Amino acid sequence: MGSDKDRHVARQARMVAIVIAATMLVWIGVQWLGGQLGLPTRYAFLFDLAALAAFVWAFVVIYQIWRAGRQQD
Repeated sequence: MGSDKDRHVARQARMVAIVIAATMLVWIGVQWLGGQLGLPTRYAFLFDLAALAAFVWAFVVIYQIWRAGRQQD
């Protein structure tokens, strides 16, 4: 059994993985659907920015996980 801190880090890592995978799937799906429906490009840019925001959040959390791991050593 791991400590509470280890479980917290594992939970954060799982959340990051889920956010990255879901963001990619939704982004690809919206891009395809937008092309099929002929949506204006401003909507494509809106979803691009939302995906970028999700990736920035994920990388910030990854950095926090990495820093926490380095501080333990």
